[in-house]
Amino acid sequence: MIKLIAGEFTLDAAKGDAPRRTISGTAVPYNVPATVSDGTAVIFRPGSLPVEGKSPRLFMYHDASMPVGVVTERVDTEQGMMFSAKISATSLGNDALVMAQDGTIDQVSVGVNPVKFSYDEAGTMIIEAADWTELSLVPIGAFGDMANIATVAASIHQEPEQVVLNEEVVPEQENEPMSEVTAPAVEATIPTAPIFAQAKKEFVLPSAGEYMAAYHIGGDTFANINKSVAEYTASKKTALQAAAGDVLTTDTPGLLPVPVLGPLVQDLNFIRPVVEALGARAYPDGGASKTFIRPTITTHTSVAAQANELGAASATTMVIASNSISKTTLAGQVTLSVQDIDFTSPAAMQLILNDLMGEYMIASDNLAADNLLTAANSSGVWDGTVADLLKSVYDSAVDISNGRNFTPTHMFVSPDVWGQLGQLADTTGRPVFPFIGAGLTGQNALGNATAASWNGNPLGLQLVVDSNFAAKTMIITRVGQGSGDAFEFYESIRGLMSVEVPATLGRTMSFHGYVSTFAAIGGMIRKITQA
Repeated sequence: MIKLIAGEFTLDAAKGDAPRRTISGTAVPYNVPATVSDGTAVIFRPGSLPVEGKSPRLFMYHDASMPVGVVTERVDTEQGMMFSAKISATSLGNDALVMAQDGTIDQVSVGVNPVKFSYDEAGTMIIEAADWTELSLVPIGAFGDMANIATVAASIHQEPEQVVLNEEVVPEQENEPMSEVTAPAVEATIPTAPIFAQAKKEFVLPSAGEYMAAYHIGGDTFANINKSVAEYTASKKTALQAAAGDVLTTDTPGLLPVPVLGPLVQDLNFIRPVVEALGARAYPDGGASKTFIRPTITTHTSVAAQANELGAASATTMVIASNSISKTTLAGQVTLSVQDIDFTSPAAMQLILNDLMGEYMIASDNLAADNLLTAANSSGVWDGTVADLLKSVYDSAVDISNGRNFTPTHMFVSPDVWGQLGQLADTTGRPVFPFIGAGLTGQNALGNATAASWNGNPLGLQLVVDSNFAAKTMIITRVGQGSGDAFEFYESIRGLMSVEVPATLGRTMSFHGYVSTFAAIGGMIRKITQA
């Protein structure tokens, strides 16, 4: 689940005899980038959150054991998702209102399960559709004023505070029943001690926990704490002592406070070509079980011409198979010394966490690629010639379309096959696949045809090149359309976990998620092997 922290809200006391316990405002602004609880950058597109269905619950701090109310109204606008919520008349609900009144809690955060999403070139998750499961009251926000609670109508039953001038205030020994807040008849000001100017306190290095909190907040907060640590270490010129852990300062010498030429050189491109083409689906059970059931039809009903009047109509019983799909856990961990966290610039921890999350992306894409190839059925052997390639591709398209009326949409290949396709030429030396547009879009004689119809050219399929495929891989199938998808990919990114290790002055962090694949229509996943 993604827990996206939104913005702050203001408090307006309700008036009248009947208590009012509602809040309203913006839950999520659209087309605005933000960082979620696991560090992923996301953007919500207009219409990505539902306005119907089960109402999201109102929690404290995304803790399901601390419910305080329910969202009662959802209004979708071009700017964002507007909401109203009712806070329950419980002790926890009263606490929430009190903290809202004194400013301790002044922001909201949504919890969603993405259903349809993709990643842009910068690695930002673009959410097109999501299940909105909960809304939480939280103390720290990421959207600022762009996502806020516009009004809070709150009146809780409590005894008005008694203020007596020039007399000692004796605390109550017993709790009195709470009643409606009323304005006191006489206003009084209690004198306070004057505040004198003091010398600026010396900066103290943050603990690993404080550093992690700043990392999750991001933005100016994280930038400022990094700057302060760098200035402190430069002023003190502290010599490094022995450090314990798996990642030491000796492992990241280029990150120590010495002249640097630029950002860290990245030799891996954290992209997921196969997963992006398939589209990651949310688990139907919300991720609550180890396995889930994906039903498929093995025998359809039938319709046929009636032999004669009052003759028996065609009758076939539909048979539905219950396919059990298990979840694979993908995880990685790393342990850093506190010295590596505190004394490196740019921050070693941020770079290592980004790499950990990138490796998760590669691992999940590799699993999808391997399982897609395993599920494929052979539709021919390519001998390397242009004529035989045309035959093999058309044979695959026919195998996919026969008896189903679905056409293929994608061609998945390994980099070596992509190189072979690009070098193919006809008898006059002209490229078989000239650059007409993005992807594999045409053949020099057939033109810019499409595989969307049987009169088109299956060579116009969308080309997906992925280095996670084994060599000589070529798969033709239909995916990413919703209707008639032959192969499905499910995912639940659980995010970052961390724990301090005081005995070794270290911090162990891990990143994990659950993934599953399902060959929904095996006959529509066709592979072409090479002679």
